[in-house]
Amino acid sequence: MSLTSWVKIVQQNAAKHGDLVVGIDPSPFDIPSFFEEDDAAWISRFVDFILDTIEGQVGFVKFQSAYFEACGLAGLTALSLGMKRARAAGIGVILDAKRGDIGATASAYARAYLTPASEGGCGDFEADCLTVNPLMGPDTLQPFVECARRHSKGLFVLCRTSNPGAGWLQDRMTGNRLISDRIAELIGGLGQHDRNDDGLNPIGAVIGATVPHEGRRLRMLMPNSIILAPGLGAQGGDAGSINALRGARQGDLLIPVSRGLTRVDDRAMSPLAYRELVLKRIAAFKVAISRSQATPATVG
Repeated sequence: MSLTSWVKIVQQNAAKHGDLVVGIDPSPFDIPSFFEEDDAAWISRFVDFILDTIEGQVGFVKFQSAYFEACGLAGLTALSLGMKRARAAGIGVILDAKRGDIGATASAYARAYLTPASEGGCGDFEADCLTVNPLMGPDTLQPFVECARRHSKGLFVLCRTSNPGAGWLQDRMTGNRLISDRIAELIGGLGQHDRNDDGLNPIGAVIGATVPHEGRRLRMLMPNSIILAPGLGAQGGDAGSINALRGARQGDLLIPVSRGLTRVDDRAMSPLAYRELVLKRIAAFKVAISRSQATPATVG
């Protein structure tokens, strides 16, 4: 397993493979039928297939824990084995669990997902980076921040998300500030003294690719943070405007795509055809992201 810090993983893998993050969201209704979803082991076969396909092509993978939890023990086993395999291959692993709670419960989540087995964690679900929810207040983030700092891990704190209803709360004013601005300011201050020589902050933010106007404003409040920007592809995010979320450092914007890479309409396709389709989509997204870096951001 990798002992490299999250920031170093980001810098090295972004330089080698670019900013694309492959999202693994195992839904049996959206993938080819050759995985035989009526068999409990289908989810492990799917994860192995995707990792076989993407190894050497991308530097990051994001496991959405909900899909694995929905499959019970077979799903949790597939998640654990997939995370271990990806990390052993040098792929940066983000666990999208969006955890958030108070005190000892937050500490337990941090121990489960961010603490190596050699340091007292179980090791079954150890990630390089974890998504967390700040809704209950800054004190609920502290156990995650302390654990991430201790073990050189990363966090992505929900800030301005990509779902259509996000603005109902995140764009509301509190005092004279937008809630998302207050969260961004908090994120920007967390982990500052853990910045490496190139200035990247291991405590980052989730900002949807679907909201480039908001993203540009929030980036200014978090100049050194790594932003995870979901929403490109199936949710309608535009590669031409995603550059608005970039900062000045390599690796400070990571772009996850899940359904846009793995979902199919023709569930009868063969394994070879499916592999070629996923690789073709990866190449297309990487080209689109690369072109967005070479042109000024367009935010409408």
